[in-house]
Amino acid sequence: MSSEELDVLVIGAGVSGIGAGCHLTMKNPGHSFAILERRPAMGGTWDLFRYPGVRSDSDMYTFGYNFRPWTERKDIADAKDILKYLSETAAEYGVDKKIRYQQSVTGANWSSSKKRWLISVSREDTGETYQISCRFLITCTGYYDYEQGYLPEFEGYDGFKGTIAHPQHWPEDLDYTDKKVLVIGSGATAITIVPSMAKTAEHVTMLQRSPTYIFSRPAIDGIAVWLNRLLPDKLAYKLLRAKNALLSLFIFTLSQRKPEKVRKFLRDMAAESVGPDVDVDVHFNPSYKPWDQRMCLIPDGDLFAALRAGSASIVTDQIDRFTPHGVFLKSGESIAADIIVPATGLKVQFLSGIELRMDDQVVPHKELLNYRGMMFNNLPNFATVFGYTNASWTLKADLTCDYVCRLLNHMEKHQYQVAMPSVDHSVKHSQFDDMTREPIVNLSSGYIQRALNDIPKQGSRAPWRNHDNFIKDMFSIRYGKIEDGVMTFD
Repeated sequence: MSSEELDVLVIGAGVSGIGAGCHLTMKNPGHSFAILERRPAMGGTWDLFRYPGVRSDSDMYTFGYNFRPWTERKDIADAKDILKYLSETAAEYGVDKKIRYQQSVTGANWSSSKKRWLISVSREDTGETYQISCRFLITCTGYYDYEQGYLPEFEGYDGFKGTIAHPQHWPEDLDYTDKKVLVIGSGATAITIVPSMAKTAEHVTMLQRSPTYIFSRPAIDGIAVWLNRLLPDKLAYKLLRAKNALLSLFIFTLSQRKPEKVRKFLRDMAAESVGPDVDVDVHFNPSYKPWDQRMCLIPDGDLFAALRAGSASIVTDQIDRFTPHGVFLKSGESIAADIIVPATGLKVQFLSGIELRMDDQVVPHKELLNYRGMMFNNLPNFATVFGYTNASWTLKADLTCDYVCRLLNHMEKHQYQVAMPSVDHSVKHSQFDDMTREPIVNLSSGYIQRALNDIPKQGSRAPWRNHDNFIKDMFSIRYGKIEDGVMTFD
């Protein structure tokens, strides 16, 4: 098996991986690095999903990178524009030349004697296997299984005689013109697909087991248009990024402190937008509090407009079984369909299922303890990029990559070979011995609850607790000390 040595290895060429490559290029020019991508193209999520209307579920002023302004007019962008932005960013910083496509990482083993990660790689195109050793490993693999989404067991599913179109594996030649379409689900994917397909389908029905909080905002930000006319791109971008980050944090905080007030605001927004024929108390009034699960964003109220126009409808019920021509509901009603779209959620998968080992001993993912939302207890020279659940993913990705670059430079300056956060070490300096462990993501969403036994944990105290707060993280991560009494060096 052939072998190669690098300073840094990045796994994944999506938003996080391209961002990591750009940060390394800017801040660590003396470090050699490569990016491995299992798929044949960059873009991650934005290249994988091809369903109608696929777009960002947050504004592009915070979803874009902090070092490269988003200059397009629409700040709720579709996948095509996002891919263009990623491609141009990668080319501008030379990161596109660092990406190796169709390279699947099958295992990562830390060698204490060599003080390096030994990465096993398989080429998807040739079947060849080889090894890369690196001083530092950054994983940018996202949080879900790219091979398949979550699909409940539906009685009669295989007996449906129409077309089933999975959002994660959308048929390229699917023609839904003048067809009856049933979309199962109420999350971000479903609320994107419904108004998009409703433009040409005979009718689209959105079937949800329970409602979701939905927030509408303009696809084009009037303040952004005004600032971009008056100010240079970079300055306008910084101001808009700060404005939108603070707005997201305000909405999240208000939801936590005054949930009934936010619930009423969202309920009234839906009632005003969908008209009198849709019962908002049945279809847009969840049983949980705002932000106990992710809140869904729709641009220009497109879902509400489709419901109001009658090109789409919404049903809140549960499926009893599939039939040859649709579904039969537990209420006794039936929904006929030519095409069924099971937008039933993602299947959470940490590190794309890559097996971690320490000196050939398996490290179960569920035993890992989060440090600052990016590293893990007693795991050397390792960082993972995981974005916010209550704000744009890239806000945290930028902070994480900036921290890793600072850490690498700190290690080089002091001739450290190993950096590792340690609870055992921190106990010597402060009282962490009674710290409790909790799920790393504090959401009640089904896709998170199904994965709790397989994903890392977080502690009840900082820095072992993931704040999910951009402002707090900015001060503690971007401006905080590297040697904080928790991070150990060798």
